[in-house]
Amino acid sequence: TYEDICRYIARESESVVVSVGYRLAPEHKYPAAYEDCLNATLHFMKNIEHYGVDPANVIVCGDSAGGNLAAAVCQTLAGRSDLPKLRAQILIYPGLQALDFNLPSYHQNRGVPLLFRERAAFFALQYLNGHALHMQEVLEGSHIPPDMRLKYRKWVSPD
Repeated sequence: TYEDICRYIARESESVVVSVGYRLAPEHKYPAAYEDCLNATLHFMKNIEHYGVDPANVIVCGDSAGGNLAAAVCQTLAGRSDLPKLRAQILIYPGLQALDFNLPSYHQNRGVPLLFRERAAFFALQYLNGHALHMQEVLEGSHIPPDMRLKYRKWVSPD
């Protein structure tokens, strides 16, 4: 589904585009997709001269769940001194948090197609454990222990 857009980006930006066909949930639970993306990125960066790419111009990009994976790969590679530094990350409507499905953005957009609030929670559960048995707890916010909620409220809060 992404071949046309990847070809377009490569042609218009005169860049090499590598698209990773990572394993999908629910058949392949976390961390399968992350490991696929990380391993593909590591292989590319360790063999960058083979691809004729300037090591100073590597950008990691992803949308939706791929945005989550791109962010995770970038965080993992941030401290690596044995690889070139990434130039940038591009995250397009990334799925970045599953701590609180009651933030204002989820309520304001709860009925906006395509990714309804319940569907976002469902997909997060599919990615993490392959089933949605705890859907109600996730929607209520009771899946996060109070001490963890306090720890992360600086980053995940309506403020």
